[in-house]
Amino acid sequence: MEDELGAQGNWGQEDVPGLLAMVSLPIMPTWPLPLASSAFTLLLGALTSLFLWYCYHLGSQDMQALGAGSQAGGVSGGPGGCSEFGKLSPGSSGEPGEGPRTEGLVSRRLRAYARRYSWAGMGRVRRAAQGGPGPGGGPGVLGIQRPDLLFLPDLPSLPFVPRDAQRHDVELLESSFSAILRDFGAVSWDFSGTTPLPRGWSPLLAPGCYQLLLYQAGRCQPNNCRRCPRAYRALRGLRSFMSANTFGNAGFSVLLPGARLEGRCGPTNARVRCHLGSPEDGPRVVFIVDLWHPNVAGAERQALDFVFAPDP
Repeated sequence: MEDELGAQGNWGQEDVPGLLAMVSLPIMPTWPLPLASSAFTLLLGALTSLFLWYCYHLGSQDMQALGAGSQAGGVSGGPGGCSEFGKLSPGSSGEPGEGPRTEGLVSRRLRAYARRYSWAGMGRVRRAAQGGPGPGGGPGVLGIQRPDLLFLPDLPSLPFVPRDAQRHDVELLESSFSAILRDFGAVSWDFSGTTPLPRGWSPLLAPGCYQLLLYQAGRCQPNNCRRCPRAYRALRGLRSFMSANTFGNAGFSVLLPGARLEGRCGPTNARVRCHLGSPEDGPRVVFIVDLWHPNVAGAERQALDFVFAPDP
């Protein structure tokens, strides 16, 4: 104020209008500002702490549900055999359509997903988690379809999915046939059973049947992927590969002449199994990839990836 009015006691009548203008400005005392700032800081800190506690509490509930599922063995992947390529462990469910423990686990995980995201578009998944309606009934359901872990209702069932439904992925696999065959040649052996089992190949789980998996129950097998870089690159380019789900498997299946496969059904109708076969004589060699059923919506896929996420 001294700079604007001059030294104290050095102003006259001509300075009165300017002084009155300054006095007329709203003046707030400076002493409440530090107190108000401190109160706002405390309030902000309290709200932040409350938010962090809520996130921790919500995450703890989710992890408890996931941990309970892992301990129950409900969705853990097992190696399976050629007749059950990458099938989930048999202890996951007692009868077709979900056992009580599995049903409870799926419901808990689905509720955890809905708390974190939304229930939007979850009608069919919610009905599947509740166990109904079961397979074998209703229009468009094949009589042989008995998934033993998850049955998604109102999903069209066909012996073969039309090519156009998965055109991008089918054409990518077909165009990669030569490269994938080269990878198979690099890891192949005589399959006679008289020599030690090569690295990466599963033991003889069924008569005349071997497999080498790049993905098993939704988990990448790093050593096998490094040995088959072209096949791995093709898998990474697929749009509907179930790469983050325990229902998802990919790899080579070898069936020797004279071996037989029994009738079987997969653990869920939400996936379709793509076979890229070799026309050469001798053992039947098939590159198998599990894809999402084309009628499973994006929101449903995201929810099922959360519910059936591979164990860490």
